Amino acid sequence: PLEMTHEAEIMDGNFEGIGIEFAIKNDTVQVLTPIPGGPSEQVGVSAGDKIIKINDTVFVGKKVTNEAVMKNLKGPKGSIVKVTMLKSGSKKIITYSIKRDKIPLYSVDACFMLDNQTGYIKINRFSKTTYVEFMEKLDTLTNRGMKRLVLDLRQNPGGFMDQATAIVDELLDGDKTIVFTEGRTMPKTYEKAKNQGMFEEGKVVVLIDEGSASASEIISGAIQDWDRGVIIGRRSFGKGLVQQEYPIGDGSSVRLTVAKYYTPSGRSIQRPYEDNVASYYGDINKRYKDGEVFNQDSIKQEKKTVYKTLIKGRTVYGGGGITPDIYIPMDTSNYTPFVMEVFAAGMLQEFSYNYYMDNKSLFSSYKNADQFKTGFIVTDALYAQFVSYCEQHGVNKTAIASAEKSKGYLNNKLKAYFAKQIFRNDGFYKIAAQDDKMIQRALLELKK
Repeated sequence: PLEMTHEAEIMDGNFEGIGIEFAIKNDTVQVLTPIPGGPSEQVGVSAGDKIIKINDTVFVGKKVTNEAVMKNLKGPKGSIVKVTMLKSGSKKIITYSIKRDKIPLYSVDACFMLDNQTGYIKINRFSKTTYVEFMEKLDTLTNRGMKRLVLDLRQNPGGFMDQATAIVDELLDGDKTIVFTEGRTMPKTYEKAKNQGMFEEGKVVVLIDEGSASASEIISGAIQDWDRGVIIGRRSFGKGLVQQEYPIGDGSSVRLTVAKYYTPSGRSIQRPYEDNVASYYGDINKRYKDGEVFNQDSIKQEKKTVYKTLIKGRTVYGGGGITPDIYIPMDTSNYTPFVMEVFAAGMLQEFSYNYYMDNKSLFSSYKNADQFKTGFIVTDALYAQFVSYCEQHGVNKTAIASAEKSKGYLNNKLKAYFAKQIFRNDGFYKIAAQDDKMIQRALLELKK
């Protein structure tokens, strides 16, 4: 039932709690970032704070799990929870009484202009509010003069299909098929475009990777099959099963697979699972092992399952997942020991939050993310300060040795996290985009 509740909150687009993003490190709950405007931020909780007690009960050690944290911190709006924390930096111990509230969970992470004609929208999953969120963002960008759209569905595991098809309907004209389903006992059922869409003319690029699944694959499959846009990235996950949920009565549910999803050209999105369960679940790891995520030639195409796109007659492949039109390998050249440690310990969030809080006047002159993008520079001195902060907060000496090599890469990340403090997610992704090979390639393709 706890799992069901968590799942329902994600799909509903909100939950009731204290409003923090957290990670468990060395059996201790550490705040990665307080949610802007949420109850925790309002009382003074900051990034890097560690939870020691919840309601006077010691809350460190082996019993600390994600489930235990959520069970203890979430609760009805208006109820109070006492949280004792070891403050980041000062090492003071402070007890906060936090009044729980409704915390929105947005499924559209970011929306901004990449240049004067190209808009960018990133969707992290398809919840009940996704289409409404998407339309607000599409409207905003159209008013800013958007003629080309980059739709980022990387690491988006899917969700409600009707939200995905409604989004495709905004991009496809006429009554074109978006997706169809067929099962052993279910007849073929077609989902077609119905409405006059808001963005049927402009150019489109969709970004996908091995974490893009289900509803994300329905969108990229439809855009590819109708030659409506270019798909850039790496082969998607390959989850195209139609599931119906049956409540059991004790708070739990069973999801029963009743059909498969097919793209307009007839490709099954679902990768084969005839061999055995282990090889099916091990497929994504196998892609790393075979080198597919690092090298295009390693994609194992099902040459037997060749399909043609519906307008230009281009060759596309079945066999599970959507294979992009333009392949961009995973770039691991930046993954030094220092970078790996910094990510694992949440150091970027912690340092940027606390540095911003201590130096707000330094950032006050930037009126928008574009000004910040061109004007703010992470100096060598600031980077050195970050490295020594990492050293003081437990990043090991061996990893510190590769800090200099990681400077260029981490400077962009630091700048993005500073931008997040001032301009929220839009600021973060706008800065991160400068260092993002898929986005840079998308801009190149859209200008052709």
